[in-house]
Amino acid sequence: MTTQRMTNQGLTPLELEIMQVLWEAGPCTVSEVQPKLKAELAYTTVQTMLNVLLRKSKVKRVQEGRAFRYRAAVSRERATGSALNDMVKRMFGGSSEALLMAMVDARQISAEELERVGKRLAAAERDAAKEER
Repeated sequence: MTTQRMTNQGLTPLELEIMQVLWEAGPCTVSEVQPKLKAELAYTTVQTMLNVLLRKSKVKRVQEGRAFRYRAAVSRERATGSALNDMVKRMFGGSSEALLMAMVDARQISAEELERVGKRLAAAERDAAKEER
């Protein structure tokens, strides 16, 4: 698998949980990540998962004595954006409107939340228009 394909791969639930630890706590060793995870996982399992994230270019590491200290190489915002883009493409044929409609139909978003979304979108469009001038 090419490096570009590895980078674009989504995160599994365990990888996401490990990334959340790194985003919240900052750079950590395997032994610092391990107790912060919900499930009690073996040291070697956490180490393996961090190495998978390293191959996917989601984390970077530096050696500290005999251990490696891992840090997130992608921001939470970038990972969220990638996951949303992937879901919209796969589940909704690329239509963000279809996603919103599905959320409305499933009662996952309220009228008040949609109103806030509308205001935020309008503000973002105003800001973009100002930047173009």
